[in-house]
Amino acid sequence: MSASSALLTDRYELTMLDAALRDGTAQRHCVFELFARRLSGGRRFGVVGGTGRLLALLRDFRFGDDELRFLRDGKVVSPEAVAYLENYRFTGSISGYREGELYFPGSPILTVEGSFADAVILETLALSVLNHDSAVATAASRMSIAAGDRPLAEMGSRRAGESSAVAAARMAYIAGFGATSNLEAGRQWGIPTMGTAAHSWTLLHDSEEDAFRAQVEALGTDTTLLVDTYDIAKGVETAVRVAGTGLGGVRLDSGDLPTVAASVRAQLDELGATQTRITVTSDLDEYAIAALAASPVDAYGVGTSVVTGSGYPTAGMVYKLVARQGADGGWVSVSKTAEGKGSQGGRKTAFRTLENGVATQELVEVADGFEPLAQPSEYPDARPLQVALVVEGEPVAEYEGPAGVEAAREHHLRVREELPIRALALSRSDPAIPTVYVDADES
Repeated sequence: MSASSALLTDRYELTMLDAALRDGTAQRHCVFELFARRLSGGRRFGVVGGTGRLLALLRDFRFGDDELRFLRDGKVVSPEAVAYLENYRFTGSISGYREGELYFPGSPILTVEGSFADAVILETLALSVLNHDSAVATAASRMSIAAGDRPLAEMGSRRAGESSAVAAARMAYIAGFGATSNLEAGRQWGIPTMGTAAHSWTLLHDSEEDAFRAQVEALGTDTTLLVDTYDIAKGVETAVRVAGTGLGGVRLDSGDLPTVAASVRAQLDELGATQTRITVTSDLDEYAIAALAASPVDAYGVGTSVVTGSGYPTAGMVYKLVARQGADGGWVSVSKTAEGKGSQGGRKTAFRTLENGVATQELVEVADGFEPLAQPSEYPDARPLQVALVVEGEPVAEYEGPAGVEAAREHHLRVREELPIRALALSRSDPAIPTVYVDADES
C-alpha cells in the first residue's frame, strides 16, 4: 500500500486546482488560515493538537504512480492537472501555534502561504489532523486539570479506529496524561506504556486466587490486581493474602466509585496494605474525575471519553482563504461574510497579553495589505504565539517525532499555568479570555 498522504484529500480541492491551472490563477500568491470560530461545548479554552503529525504527513504528500493512476483512470481531473501533480511538492511556508499551545475563537492556529496551487490542496489533511487531535487534546487537558497531581493513563484504543487510537494516545500524553495502553503509540511516539490484566484473566482461572497468584508470579508484587470480577471485598482480601502488604495496587472498574474507593481504602489499611494504590477506571470523564477529588483514589484510567473528545469529537476548525494576490500584484484581503460562518480577512500575527503571568486576552493584529506584521518588541507585555513550522516547503524537524511530542507536552503544561482561575472550571461558559483584533496600521 502506498505511503503517500496525497489522497487524504477531498475531491473538490483537486477540481479547484484543475480549474485554476486552466484560468491562470493557480500561481497567485495566497494566504490560507486555519482557525476555530468558537470553542466546542462551551469550553473555556482549546488545545492545539496534531501539528507534529501534520508535518510528518506533509513530507509524504506526494502523488506517486498509484495516486496518479487513480486520478487518471477515474477522470477526477484533466490530463494537464495530472501532469502538474506528478511533480507536486509544497514549496510554501506554514507558521502557526506550537502544538500544545492554547487557542481561542479566531486564533490564527495555522497560516499557510504559497501559491493557490500549493496551499489549496492541504485543506482536508490539515483539518482532519488538527480537528481530531485538538478535540482529544482539549478533553485530555480538562481531565488532567481535574485530576490534579493524580496520574492519568489513556486506555481507549478499543473505542477508536486503529489509527485514531494512536493519534489520541499521543495527544492525551501531550495534554497531561502520563501513559497509554497503546503499544504502537509507545513505539512510534516514545510514550510510556502500561497495562496488566483484564477480567478475562481472572475468568480464565479456576479461582480468583489462582489468577492473582499467577499474575504476581509473572509481574511481581508491585503489579496492580483487578479486584472487581466477583465480590470486591473478597477480591481485596485475596489480593493482599496472595501478594502481601507490599502489593502495588488494585484496580476498580465498576460500582459507585466514591463509595467503593472509600471502602477499599479502609479495607486495605486494615489489612496493613497502607501503601497499596487504588486505580479507578469505568467510563471516566472530566466530570467523574472531578467528583472523585475527595475520594481516596491514587490514579485514573480513561478510555472512551478521552479518545472521543469527551462528547465533542471535532474541534470545529475551518481553513479559509484570507488574503491573495490581485491581478495587479497587490494584496487583497478576502473574507467569507455568511451569517454565522464569517471569517476575518487579512494576514495576521498573534500575541497573548499577560498581567502578572496570567493571560488577559488573545491579541490578533491584522494586516490588510503589504504592511509588515508586528514584532514582539511592539507588545512587551505579551507573548508571541506563532512559530515557523514549514520554511520554503521544508518542515521544521524539531516539532516532529518523539522529541516533538516531549517538547509539546512541556510547552502545554507550561502555558496552561497562564490560564486565569475561571478557565479551570468545567461548566459551560464564554472563552476564558477575549480575542481582540487590531489593525496593523493602527498599532
